[in-house]
Amino acid sequence: MENNNNGVITAPRIEKVLYTGKTHTTGGREGKSSSSDGRLDIRLSSPGSTDPGTNPEQLFAAGWSACFMGAIGIAAAKSKVALPTDFYVDAEVDLGLTGVAYFLQARLNVHLPGLSTEVATALVEAAHQTCPYSKAIHGNVKVETNLI
Repeated sequence: MENNNNGVITAPRIEKVLYTGKTHTTGGREGKSSSSDGRLDIRLSSPGSTDPGTNPEQLFAAGWSACFMGAIGIAAAKSKVALPTDFYVDAEVDLGLTGVAYFLQARLNVHLPGLSTEVATALVEAAHQTCPYSKAIHGNVKVETNLI
């Protein structure tokens, strides 16, 4: 991260794009979204609605938890730690209000059975430094990480 003269922190410029996810969304929270490659085609509905479909908070939670698991894998490989085959990450993303402004807050519940608390904590901390989702929301979203 870089700090410019105005005190604004900006992310470094990407030198090599590895992948670009492209979607087309219509109708907002009550619409539909599809990817340019046809692999994603979903209906959207507002949180708490009985309408079929998912919502942006669930999609963010799914993407972040999958990415975070990959980052834990990178940290484990660097530390020469064998990950348990049954490890998982449950992500919870809250949509809430402060006054009239909307905000997100989140929890990552990480299950690394068989690893000591010290090793698991070190892997989680390293994963937050690697995971693009964690870096994207750092300082913008209240995040709680729990070992379960």
